[in-house]
Amino acid sequence: MRGMLNRGLAAGCVAVVVSMGEVWAGMVSAETVSGIELAKRATVGLFSPEHETFKQTGQGHFVMQASGVHLHDGYILTAHHAVERDERGKRIVQEEIRVLTTDLEELPAKLVGVSAFLDIAVYRLTDGAGRLPSVGFAEREPQAGDAVLTIGYPLGWGPAFGFGRIGNPNTFLPTAEGRLMQLALAACSGNSGGGLFNEQGELVGVMHAIIETQKEEGPGRCSQFAFAVPGPLAHRVVAALIRGEQPTFSRLGIGLTAVQMGTRWRVAVSDVMGPARDAGIQKGDVILAIDGTEISAGAQLKNYLIERTTPGQKVAVKVLRGQKEQTVVVTLGKS
Repeated sequence: MRGMLNRGLAAGCVAVVVSMGEVWAGMVSAETVSGIELAKRATVGLFSPEHETFKQTGQGHFVMQASGVHLHDGYILTAHHAVERDERGKRIVQEEIRVLTTDLEELPAKLVGVSAFLDIAVYRLTDGAGRLPSVGFAEREPQAGDAVLTIGYPLGWGPAFGFGRIGNPNTFLPTAEGRLMQLALAACSGNSGGGLFNEQGELVGVMHAIIETQKEEGPGRCSQFAFAVPGPLAHRVVAALIRGEQPTFSRLGIGLTAVQMGTRWRVAVSDVMGPARDAGIQKGDVILAIDGTEISAGAQLKNYLIERTTPGQKVAVKVLRGQKEQTVVVTLGKS
């Protein structure tokens, strides 16, 4: 297996036709089919920036770059990296995009806001919002083994369905600062920004990346390993962006390095600044726990700060300094 990470789910795989009556290895209920239909109709494709050129030349075929989903009131959710483009050597986010509905209607949308931190972008339709159904975020986060589906525009074609299950719901990759969910489903380039749905058609995540298992000619990559931003994190970012705010996350102010203690690996402080320094945490301290939750990896600590704390909150950090355990109370900063 080739373990190359491809943050853009953006173009190249073999399509598999799935019967709507045989989803997830069995006959589905009318409610499930209704949920799937709702998710499909709320899904949109994002036209490539080259689309206008093709229209002007009269070549008349769609050039899709990514996927998205309509939340409500014209707000379109997609991935930050899916709407970036190179301009004179700089990566910029498109201020305006055009989307394609499942009814083959082309609609314009303007940028509301982005969070590169968690790979989320929100746009708002300037016309036609009332003709798209709304989907909401699920109240319950899916667990390992739960059935999920994604709908999008792999290879610029769609809407295409990918059925599968949640794999490891606590995965960390260098392409996003927060936790990701690993998915056991097929996804391709072009699925970026598409919704990950449960059987009721509720959003449980946003498609983010794949791991490449083989590479052939051309830019396309596919795999049974796919990753999504969890719904609760996406919901938090979307809500802030719609309010006109940038989402904020807690900052502890330490750098970490792995250290071996006996047969176990733990994390130790390699650098200290800001809130941690003010509270008295020192270089060389081994992080044992935060607010009673045992910490054994840097990603685990980062995830705790992102999902379970807010800037300004006081947290109790237990450290091992030399041979002695100590508890240091830190007032978290803002990132």
